Amino acid sequence: MKMWNHDHSRNRVLFIRRAILSFLIVGILILACSTGLRAQDTRSTPVGIVPNVTPSAEVPTPPIAASLDSMDELNDHSKLSNGDTISYRVIEEQKDPMLLTVSDSGEVMVPLVGIVTAKGKTCKQLAYELKPRLEKEYFYHATVIIGLETFSTHPLGKVYLMGQVQKQGAVEIPSNENLTVSQAILLVGGLADFADKRRVKLVRKKPDGTTQTTIVDLVEILEKGHSDRDPVVQPEDTIIVPQRLINF
Repeated sequence: MKMWNHDHSRNRVLFIRRAILSFLIVGILILACSTGLRAQDTRSTPVGIVPNVTPSAEVPTPPIAASLDSMDELNDHSKLSNGDTISYRVIEEQKDPMLLTVSDSGEVMVPLVGIVTAKGKTCKQLAYELKPRLEKEYFYHATVIIGLETFSTHPLGKVYLMGQVQKQGAVEIPSNENLTVSQAILLVGGLADFADKRRVKLVRKKPDGTTQTTIVDLVEILEKGHSDRDPVVQPEDTIIVPQRLINF
């Protein structure tokens, strides 16, 4: 009887040990499989990339007129042309800037003012033209802010070259770019052999029908570097390069 009890107790101990060992083996296998799956998921996603993340929307650039507070800061270099888009606001009106487009006729519709000519004017020139018109009826003081948002590639017009140049004819004036007398001459191949560099004529028609002639000294501009003496041409200007009196 004692022998049976002893064997029975021994069998129970062995059974419990085997059960514990089986549980440990199963647990190890489950842990190994789980670790392998996580490693596989990690390898399938490139390092540094978060899956299933929708990129944020691009923040639109605010209009130029929204960032300026003084008329002295306005662009006074680029001239407006047909198809240009400008941003416009009057600070005292306390409204967001609005976008206006220069029409094919060179005009723009300005709120409270109406149709005004914009072609050939800089943002600063147009703003100072609108200022007194707004102050006359609507504002005690008007701070007009205009910014050039996009510009067209249409030329502003043409300037005509005659006389002692390599190629006579018309040259297109690029949009939103100042073209000077010397630059226009270079575009047609430069001066001819017998050109009078010191007495180049820039002829401009005035609104009243008369003409204005300016003498341009290319020696001072091209050879001595006085670029401030190089006039900017306007549409329908004529450049006449005379011949030297003495050719040698």
